[in-house]
Amino acid sequence: MDIQCFESDPDGRFPGNAGTPSIAGVLRRRTPHEIPIPATRQVVTTRFSLRTTAFALSGALALSGCASPVAGGGDGSGTSGATTPVSLGVVPVIDVAPIYLGKEKGFFAKRGIDLRLETGQGGAAILPGVMSGQLTFGFSNMTSLLVARDKGLDVKVVANGTSSTGKSGADFGAVVVRGDSPVQSAKDLAGRSVAVNTLKNIGDTTVRASVRKAGGDAAAVKFTELAFPDMPAALAKGNVDAAWVVEPFLTMAKNQGARVVAWNFVDTAPKLSVAAYFTSAKLRAEQPDLVRKFTEAANESATYAQAHPDEARQAITGYTKITKEQVASLTLPDWPAEVNRESVATLAELAPQDGLVSGKPDLTALLP
Repeated sequence: MDIQCFESDPDGRFPGNAGTPSIAGVLRRRTPHEIPIPATRQVVTTRFSLRTTAFALSGALALSGCASPVAGGGDGSGTSGATTPVSLGVVPVIDVAPIYLGKEKGFFAKRGIDLRLETGQGGAAILPGVMSGQLTFGFSNMTSLLVARDKGLDVKVVANGTSSTGKSGADFGAVVVRGDSPVQSAKDLAGRSVAVNTLKNIGDTTVRASVRKAGGDAAAVKFTELAFPDMPAALAKGNVDAAWVVEPFLTMAKNQGARVVAWNFVDTAPKLSVAAYFTSAKLRAEQPDLVRKFTEAANESATYAQAHPDEARQAITGYTKITKEQVASLTLPDWPAEVNRESVATLAELAPQDGLVSGKPDLTALLP
């Protein structure tokens, strides 16, 4: 399969489609797999596809509870026949297919939620968007949320997002090398350059886990930051020795002759919970009924998508430029409704070991 859907202009948009960021444009910035955390008092400006907004976020603002109200005001109960507008920040990658499918099936509407998917030009906008109150909920990888709490941001997971399939040879993320590379296993990555899309996040910590499991020196791996869409070409040119890629770029790289040497999510923990939907602890305290309804709808969406993969694939073609023929060959992630706490505990153990956080993460505060 030849995936041809990733050329965009410098703003990450397809020619003639000025309103929709391309998947390549989105991923060249950040993905939910790698959401950097805003520094305290750093000014963050973002633009969402459904509206243009600029805002400043400081750690003090986020922690002092001074953010603007969200969820359309009211008690957010969605009762008395009224619907509550709820904004969810996502990046349009295959991971969030259940949400698009669940909205289409009416799982949110029947609970009084008018779900508005706000597509960011990069995942970097989602976390500050939620903490400032510009977004009601967001989507992020687990390591980014662990780092966020370490930096004092009071985030709370409300529903599982994406999980590894747990199958070596059939997962949605892997470390690949050129077909003629001398690297034969994860152990051989020591001393080699490995591309990840953001440094000090879930990519490098799980790749290190693969190297350790194979008996290699994880500290000797040389990580290079590179956007997912650029990795297959960089690997083919020999600019990097290996690359951690997720779908659809994993399939693209393999079709170009790349060879998998490690299934890093599988090596890290069985059925690893990779990403989740989250909100601020402030919203959870102020609008518990709304959060409960969102969680129920997200869980129903995940369960439905897991049971109906063909419909999930069809949904992906509706919000990305991936065609029906292309999506058929991709390996989908798992979408269990429940967070695998044991697997997140493994990420929490790796985070201080790999220098991502300053201390032992408080999983009780983060997870439901």
